[in-house]
Amino acid sequence: MATSASSKLNKAVKQQYMDLPQGSKVQAMYIWIDGSGEGLRCKTRTLNSEPKSIEDLPEWNFDGSSTYQSEGSNSDMFLVPVAMFRDPFRKDPNKLVLCEVFKYNRKPAETNLRHTCKQVMSMVENNHPWFGMEQEYTLLGTDGHPFGWPSNGFPGPQGPYYCGVGADKAYGRDIVEAHYRACLYAGVQICGTNAEVMPAQWEFQVGPCEGINMGDHLWIARFILHRVCEDFGVVVSFDPKPITGNWNGAGCHTNFSTKEMREDGGLTVIEDAIERLGKRHRYHIGAYDPKGGLDNARRLTGHHETSNIQEFSAGVANRGASIRIPRSVAQEKKGYFEDRRPSANCDPYIVTESLVRTCLLKEEGEGPTDYSK
Repeated sequence: MATSASSKLNKAVKQQYMDLPQGSKVQAMYIWIDGSGEGLRCKTRTLNSEPKSIEDLPEWNFDGSSTYQSEGSNSDMFLVPVAMFRDPFRKDPNKLVLCEVFKYNRKPAETNLRHTCKQVMSMVENNHPWFGMEQEYTLLGTDGHPFGWPSNGFPGPQGPYYCGVGADKAYGRDIVEAHYRACLYAGVQICGTNAEVMPAQWEFQVGPCEGINMGDHLWIARFILHRVCEDFGVVVSFDPKPITGNWNGAGCHTNFSTKEMREDGGLTVIEDAIERLGKRHRYHIGAYDPKGGLDNARRLTGHHETSNIQEFSAGVANRGASIRIPRSVAQEKKGYFEDRRPSANCDPYIVTESLVRTCLLKEEGEGPTDYSK
């Protein structure tokens, strides 16, 4: 299997340098979403002391013409820190800093979907919207071939791999364990992980997170996974259908509840929300992958535990529906529901925002309402 040249460098030699004291200085790695809406970029600066809050972190800038975010003739973009985590790679007191991107005129970059999401979340603070997102992904060699698959063929058919144990069933568990522990160290609200239906496919779950925190924590968890895979010399793919044929795709099932849904009799509120979602199916499909539904069209076929992209459906314990109500929720008549439509490469900011717009702000139609006017 093809792995990167960097992963073959002598890590013991690197560790000699990483063990050197750094005095009172702190390395802060600034992280942002690039112009693709899927890729992450990062760079590091030195701070004179350990930052205790976001307010202690200075704004920065970068060349947007090299990240699909601006023209070369006017390429400076601003990085505004919005969330801070412990750095599991350099360790304390160093930091990972998630940033929003703004253009030269201080307007949000096109792929800065956090900016509007935060405004929408501030409108429903009293409803305490909780989210939990199930991030599926696929491990690949640097040649794009699934990790652990035969070089000139396919593994056995799906069946034994989901939550599987054993060298012939679980492909790449070292990466999964490293990522899990790194997320816990960083302060990410990771709450679980499991092997998925297709070999070399895994899932981790983040949540429950309230409001804007959902997107912040999922993007940092994705960044940490990219970095862990880099250390192991492999590639992580969030493509919703990385392998064509009789293999499961990859989604990012999103669990959602409000204060009312979690209280006694909340099932009625859940059912009302689902009815509203059914009337805005096209709007949500457009928001649930970076290409306005084109990526998800390869995954949402009505097969392999998915609904059909053209149709809205809901049901109790039904993994072939657009919306699943867990059986325990139906029995207790309160709790949450699961939207199974978002793709693995979705932007969690617009996914969570669209759920709030439809279910709490009770918007209708095929486009979002502009509240800035």
